Amino acid sequence: MAEYYLISQLPSLDGISENTPLPITEERFAELCNRFLGKRAQEMLSKLTLSPPKNSEESASALIDAWNESERNLRFALGKVRAEKMKKPFDTENRIFPVEYIKAASAAIEIENPMEAEKYLNSYRLEILEALRPMDSFSEDYIFYYGLKLKLLLRIRQFDTKSGEKAYKNIYDSILNGDRLEAKQ
Repeated sequence: MAEYYLISQLPSLDGISENTPLPITEERFAELCNRFLGKRAQEMLSKLTLSPPKNSEESASALIDAWNESERNLRFALGKVRAEKMKKPFDTENRIFPVEYIKAASAAIEIENPMEAEKYLNSYRLEILEALRPMDSFSEDYIFYYGLKLKLLLRIRQFDTKSGEKAYKNIYDSILNGDRLEAKQ
């Protein structure tokens, strides 16, 4: 029943353009969740991430598990496609990727502008998340879906084109030179 009260207070995240301010902050979302959810759900919510661990860790939510697996598949596909393009080895840990992940990774790699590639990948991730959207809009899984969607929408708004281009150039130059440099800010 608490999910109903929580979800009825959340503003819609559907149809929000990239330049439109979000109707809720992560802090406000967390505050509402802390008020209405039990400890187990709050703990699971605190572990929502856009960067799941490399190795699978099961949660009590089928949605979170499916999201984490899809994000791992996308990241491995990106690594595989990037490595192939640079003719470098890449350990895929014997993963078999669904074709759509390889296609998405290949499309992203072909985009010359790194910011546009990130926008493309973010859009692809939103499509994946929409496919996982629970039918029951008043369930814990819907709250996890909402939290992931909020994180994705916030992520793309945090990019700064100038510093991103500088970091990309530093990383790219270090790869070409065989260095092990990280992004410089």
